[in-house]
Amino acid sequence: MIRVVRWDEPSFEATLRALETRGEVDLSSVEPAVRAILDDVRARGDVAVLDACERFEHRRPSPLVRSAREIDGAAALARLGRRNPEARAALELAASRIDAFHRRQVDAGFRFDDGGATLGTRVRPVRRAGVYAPGGKARYPSSVLMAAIPARVAGVRDVIVATPLAGDEADDALLAAAHLSGVGRVLDAGGAQAIGALAYGTESVARVDVVVGPGNLYVACAKRLVSGHVRIDGIAGPSEILVVADATADARLVAADLLSQAEHDEAAYPLLVTDDASLAANAAREIDAQLATLPRKSIAARAVDEQGVALVVRDRAALAEVANRIAAEHVALHVRDADEMFDRVHAAGAVFVGASTPEAVGDYVAGPSHVLPTGGAVRFGAPLGVYDFVARTSIVRYDAATLRAQADAICALARLEGLEGHARAVEARTKR
Repeated sequence: MIRVVRWDEPSFEATLRALETRGEVDLSSVEPAVRAILDDVRARGDVAVLDACERFEHRRPSPLVRSAREIDGAAALARLGRRNPEARAALELAASRIDAFHRRQVDAGFRFDDGGATLGTRVRPVRRAGVYAPGGKARYPSSVLMAAIPARVAGVRDVIVATPLAGDEADDALLAAAHLSGVGRVLDAGGAQAIGALAYGTESVARVDVVVGPGNLYVACAKRLVSGHVRIDGIAGPSEILVVADATADARLVAADLLSQAEHDEAAYPLLVTDDASLAANAAREIDAQLATLPRKSIAARAVDEQGVALVVRDRAALAEVANRIAAEHVALHVRDADEMFDRVHAAGAVFVGASTPEAVGDYVAGPSHVLPTGGAVRFGAPLGVYDFVARTSIVRYDAATLRAQADAICALARLEGLEGHARAVEARTKR
């Protein structure tokens, strides 16, 4: 049963504060083990990765890395189509829509003339990108599309997916997604050892510049430790949804949206904020009713019981205030004048505006990447996009006359900061 907390109860503020700090994941319990794995991979390369796979995945992949030819994603797509033509068509639809959306994010940079100076920004793709795709409880070919397609659209020529392959039909959807995304290679490994191989490079794995994608606690810790050696997209926590609802909301749809995230993981956060106490009560009953027939009932029920909260607030203004404090990965607006509410909700990874827009459309076919900041990181983060796979360079070119015109200001600032060498480098060009 989801816990209902009213704005006038003493526990309301404490509950809200706890939700605000949900992203403070304690990685200390796994950090020593993860450091040891990363150090080993850095020192021994492929052998260390294979040893870790044998220890943690109970298998020794051969080959460790497979090329596009070896994985034959086109054949995997064809096999999937014969078994499940609807799934193949859905993957192809999703890939086309994700591609079309992200092409609008491409940044060509800029350059302009400012008197005798030329200034601007050059944007170029990174050379290599690594996409982590979890193995574990479920496999998510959609996440391969959502992470690898923005990299390809950015112009990255070498995209490698790291995932532990099962060696059976379960691989076909993942390899088909890799093919549709333009992935060049697959690293057949998971866990911290895969992150280490991507970040540091091994005999078989060329070092990448960017590592993206969610994973378990060991993967999250490994990404944090290699950050700086490579760019990472962030530290992914449990999935979360905040449904913002008022008296006009349909409790059945509210419950369905909450459960769509609760079924991801026992640690997921299904959250509701409403200014109508009756809606909260009705949604709670609907959650229990819908749980009864949900195939992943045990997972979703635990998420609802342990993290689920329905916050009942005083008025409409408080809906947006609470939403901004929680800063959720997914926000679904089940309210009248949803566009006006959208303008008030500033902190959100993705907003699903109106009752006709379930969060599931964002997970699969809408187009924006579903790789989003969690744990409140949307306050300063952004959905994964083309911009995660590019590097920017400032362009500065002065002619002699412009340098002379600005020389006094440059020298004054340099000497203000005690940097005489800076000033002399200017004066060497401007003093006769």
